[in-house]
Amino acid sequence: MVIALIVVLVLVVAVAIFAIGLYNNLVRSRNQVKNQYSQIDVQLKRRYDLIPNLVETAKKYMSHEQETLEAVINARNSAMSAAGKVGGNPVDAESMQGLIAAETALQGSLGKLFALSEAYPDLKANENMMQLNEELTSTENKVAFARQAYNDSVMRFNTAIESFPANMFAGGMGFKQAESFEVEAEFERDAPEVKF
Repeated sequence: MVIALIVVLVLVVAVAIFAIGLYNNLVRSRNQVKNQYSQIDVQLKRRYDLIPNLVETAKKYMSHEQETLEAVINARNSAMSAAGKVGGNPVDAESMQGLIAAETALQGSLGKLFALSEAYPDLKANENMMQLNEELTSTENKVAFARQAYNDSVMRFNTAIESFPANMFAGGMGFKQAESFEVEAEFERDAPEVKF
């Protein structure tokens, strides 16, 4: 009887240790996703801070393009709001889909602004605009790198959730699949080409 009790106790302890290890691995993976999103968030905030300066500089030269300038600011505000929602929980798929849609709209409005700016040679030659262009291009590259690192973390997290035996327990422990930060529109696949 004592031997059977010891065997049962050893099995219970082994299962408990296994469950704790499994849970800790999933927590570690989820925290990596959150950390990688915070790297994206830093760059997105930098870009969101540059956009008003860009619009303000363009406004001096593009007074007849008020609708386009307002569209850029509105898209920026929507993207900032969506990024704030994702920042609270980057593994929430619905929030990430909202950010993807907002970022796609922002890229579209910026693309239109840059296309229209080609008709304003004085704007293209403006030193402030050239500096903003350089900073924006650099930031876009950093966003792309941070997004790739985030997507790699999401893939590792989702793989951990889907792998046996974690897949049997992950849902019950509150772990859900995370959404990759994928580009939606074809024009967004590369950093926007900005020329001034």
